[in-house]
Amino acid sequence: MSARRPGRRATSPAGPPRPSAAHVPPPPGTTAADAGQTVPVLDISEDAPGLAEEPARAVDDGRERPPLDLLIWDAPNIDMTLSTVIGARPTAASRPRFDAIAAWFVDGAGDPARPDASDVEACVFANIPPQPGSLQRWVEALRGFGYSVFARPKSQPDDDIDQDMLDHIAVRQHSHRLRRLVVFSGDGRNFADPLEDLVRQGVQVVVVAFSEVAGYAIGSDLLEFIDIEDVPGAFTEPLDRVRLDALPPDGAWLRPTRSLRDFVAGFTARRTG
Repeated sequence: MSARRPGRRATSPAGPPRPSAAHVPPPPGTTAADAGQTVPVLDISEDAPGLAEEPARAVDDGRERPPLDLLIWDAPNIDMTLSTVIGARPTAASRPRFDAIAAWFVDGAGDPARPDASDVEACVFANIPPQPGSLQRWVEALRGFGYSVFARPKSQPDDDIDQDMLDHIAVRQHSHRLRRLVVFSGDGRNFADPLEDLVRQGVQVVVVAFSEVAGYAIGSDLLEFIDIEDVPGAFTEPLDRVRLDALPPDGAWLRPTRSLRDFVAGFTARRTG
């Protein structure tokens, strides 16, 4: 059992949210597919240590905190679980589109002309391998869509960004009055308890992930859950998956994601090794 990662002072990786600006076009040389869709987050490991046991709570210091709708995107987790549910390496057509997701999120914040309108902020958290490849172009495209990006080097297998995400949520809890928190992650081990605690404090928390890997949110009495494929326009075409929560009346075949012979060969090697 891995030791818990020591708690850190909450910092603000994305900086303070700023008023919505006019649309910024993707950087020169970036195609629409590159800009709108996710790309692989390489060298991913989900064997992250535990997080701080006590989630930060908002402090009532008498300040008037503006309302905020906050989106947190766990890039390593979403990329890994996408590969899991489709049983293959994602292609451009099977990656979620950040432009459509941004539109859905901002629309959910309501009319910005209302006197009590929320600020909106969307943040993508990513591990960056030593050789980032096309990730530089991906990061710049995200920034052009209005997302803040927190990028942490991934030099060791246990380098993770889970604590950074929780830190940033805590910072926003102090600087703003969190009205709605939308978390794109299927990582229930690290997020279930802190997110449910936020709901108890009056925050609307929505988990967006793939239903195959988000049992912690689906089974929660406090968290709201949305399958990523149900976000309008999130994918250019249906994913190659069969959802158990949306089976056809006559049933459906779920094809294997691995060759039977390949599995048995690996199983036999482990047993005799």
